Amino acid sequence: MAKRCPCGVGSRYRDCCGPLHRGEETAATAVRLMRSRFSAFAVGDEAYLLATWHPATRPERIGFEDGTRWTRLEIVRTEGGGPDDDRGLVEFRAHYLTGTEPGEMHEVSRFARHDGAWVYVRGKVS
Repeated sequence: MAKRCPCGVGSRYRDCCGPLHRGEETAATAVRLMRSRFSAFAVGDEAYLLATWHPATRPERIGFEDGTRWTRLEIVRTEGGGPDDDRGLVEFRAHYLTGTEPGEMHEVSRFARHDGAWVYVRGKVS
């Protein structure tokens, strides 16, 4: 059976976020970029995360936490971030397991277009 995409859309990874991670497609909306970034965390794709981070706020590297497995993404709300917008906001809850302990990260993320592509700018974790 084909592996389902971690982003939660229900498609196979190779057909959903895989093309974005491989550089074959770009995200048309901020929420699509958010979903693909969640999947990148789930599969450990540091290159994609850095490439889709605004250069003004991008870290030198991603600090993946050992033993953390990202399990589910829940989109709470969006503002802007459509195909014709330049800015967008995505509020989400990212669920994970550390060992057998469940956890949740709640964040409001800001996105912007940079050189024509959607990029992550910054987020506020609550």
